[in-house]
Amino acid sequence: MIKILFVCHGNICRSPMAEFVLKDMAAKAGVSHKFHIESAAASREELGNPVYPPARREMASHGISCDGKTARQITQEDLENFDYIYYMDSNNRHRLVRMFPDFDGFRPFLNRDVADPYYCGNFGQTWADVCEGCERILKELG
Repeated sequence: MIKILFVCHGNICRSPMAEFVLKDMAAKAGVSHKFHIESAAASREELGNPVYPPARREMASHGISCDGKTARQITQEDLENFDYIYYMDSNNRHRLVRMFPDFDGFRPFLNRDVADPYYCGNFGQTWADVCEGCERILKELG
């Protein structure tokens, strides 16, 4: 089983969107049994909070539910248990490297930063970016 973890700043927008989009894509491709997919935060700011309502609405408009998801922070155990850990932007990468200086397995989700919709409000662009990244991952690993 391939274990994937997506990380963004608070685990309430981009990383849960990637988690649930990839789960949906894998299910539709008939390969969900090959994957274990989760998401986490680089910060502690949103711990325990549900997915941000506009992010939930964006996913729901595409038929994807994230019910029950609450924010959690990445842990040392995650570094040991996940095969792929993807970060959403360069700020997330910097924070992760500071948190875990001896780990060199963090990967960019895309070859550019995924805009943080919590600040810019453009959930449609984030949706497009997340779909692009998830399609690439599914093609590479599925």
